[in-house]
Amino acid sequence: MEKTAFSCIQRLTIGLIVGLVAVIFSTGCSEKKADVLVISNIKGYSFNNQRNLFKFNVLVIKDGKVLDTGGADLSEKYPKAKHIDGAGKTLIPSIIDAHGHVSSLGYALSRVDLRNSVSALSAAETVGAFAAERPQLNWIRGRGWNHVLWPSKQLPTAQDLDTYVKDKPVWLERIDGHAGWANSKALQLAGIDRNTVSPPGGEIMLDQEGNPTGVLIDNAMNLIASLISEPDENEIALSLEAASERLLSLGITSVHDAGTSASEHALYSKLGASGDLPIRIYAMISSTDPHLKEILTSGHSSDIYDLYSARSVKVYTDGALGSHGAAMLNPYSDRPNHYGLLLTSNQDLRDLLKLTTVNEFQVGIHAIGDKGNRVALDQIEETYGEMGGRHLRHRIEHAQVVAIKDIPRFKSLDVIPSMQPVHATSDKNMAEDRIGALRLQGAYAWRTFLDQGSIIASGSDFPVEYANPFFGIHAAVTRQDKDNQPPNGWRFEQSMTIDEALRSFTIDAAWAAHQENQLGGLTEGKWADFILIDQDIFQISPEELWKTKVLETWLAGELVYQSIP
Repeated sequence: MEKTAFSCIQRLTIGLIVGLVAVIFSTGCSEKKADVLVISNIKGYSFNNQRNLFKFNVLVIKDGKVLDTGGADLSEKYPKAKHIDGAGKTLIPSIIDAHGHVSSLGYALSRVDLRNSVSALSAAETVGAFAAERPQLNWIRGRGWNHVLWPSKQLPTAQDLDTYVKDKPVWLERIDGHAGWANSKALQLAGIDRNTVSPPGGEIMLDQEGNPTGVLIDNAMNLIASLISEPDENEIALSLEAASERLLSLGITSVHDAGTSASEHALYSKLGASGDLPIRIYAMISSTDPHLKEILTSGHSSDIYDLYSARSVKVYTDGALGSHGAAMLNPYSDRPNHYGLLLTSNQDLRDLLKLTTVNEFQVGIHAIGDKGNRVALDQIEETYGEMGGRHLRHRIEHAQVVAIKDIPRFKSLDVIPSMQPVHATSDKNMAEDRIGALRLQGAYAWRTFLDQGSIIASGSDFPVEYANPFFGIHAAVTRQDKDNQPPNGWRFEQSMTIDEALRSFTIDAAWAAHQENQLGGLTEGKWADFILIDQDIFQISPEELWKTKVLETWLAGELVYQSIP
């Protein structure tokens, strides 16, 4: 098993002390640093302010920021600096994940993980074993099931779970977070029966007799989720700690958090202001949070360390493709007469865009289906005509299935496609069944977006997918899964180059967060956030990209993660 070592920033315990969160560091955190740090003998790659790739052999850091980069002779200019021999390793900017869910990852690490389940019964058996080992839990919670990967491809049922857990409520989110699976106890507590009406933007799945099966889609999930108490500050802090350790070990130092709650916003802001936030977070405040207007009218959040920034709002137009919740212009190919779900009405979306524009906040609109994307583009265009706001760099999160004629509108409206490359390789066995070959022409269309001049911000959508960014870079370049299937790549004509893929996870992701002057590239004046990796991703076979391991992660010129052989 690989061992890891974390710096003083990461060797922390976050807990409540007299009602406040205190970050307790191990010994050695107050040691005085050398004024200048020089890392030499490296194969360095980064992007300049024009987004062009450049190479270097020496990196010079002062006060946590990049002072200079250059050839081997550059180190001679700093004889009194602290010098580190990079031993010929490859050094690149650390990863900015442009779409993840920080607290969800932290919670997932402490709940039952169903991503490896091979059937409904195997998932239920895993849940049963998890519950038996934790008798103190009032609710059994988990995430990760994906019926599309099961031989039957059928949605699970409450009865599947009842076989293993009857006396406690069970609530399990689908891998995409757009469906939930409950046992009979949970349905009973929520009062869900054959007479319960599906809420707008949601669906209670029913069997042939008209009884609820135990699966709830999108807004219907709230019928059970609302029964579960909101996490308190201590729980949020613990989830942050767990998620940060995982992300730093994968070379991710900054995350665009897609759906930050008001309570998370308060804690992250506090930790950012004190310099104690363990990773950088760019918050997209959840549009459904009751305190949204209060947060927006308070203005942008920032700190001198650029650890926490809040100037964006996360909005949903539709659900997900796997659960038939993505809103489509025409019916699903494998579910006739079903068009998916619109989660936010046109009027509510219009009102949200007006509210964000008035307060100078960006919007990141979740849109997966072609109708969801069109609705988002239409409302952005209408808001521009009424109030302006192009400078806010609005984003469409996922931009997964887009009508061909709508793709140019991203460029003409200055809307950023915020996409997750690994979704294409995860969905390749399901997508054509859902929407047919014709609509696939505008799906996962990275090359089409890039060729028209759109800037793609890439992420992973963790914990929906694994957070490892090299899985995403590999998917972007090869259009293959980790088994390198299909042999020639799935719709390979839409692939990225390695330069484009890394750029989308670094400086272009920073641009999508208004942070291109602080993050995303190792040029003078930017924070020295970088990673050392075990192979030169620009020289190896693309099929090997997903195997890349992070040896060291540096945040603001400080070593925060190190892999120990």
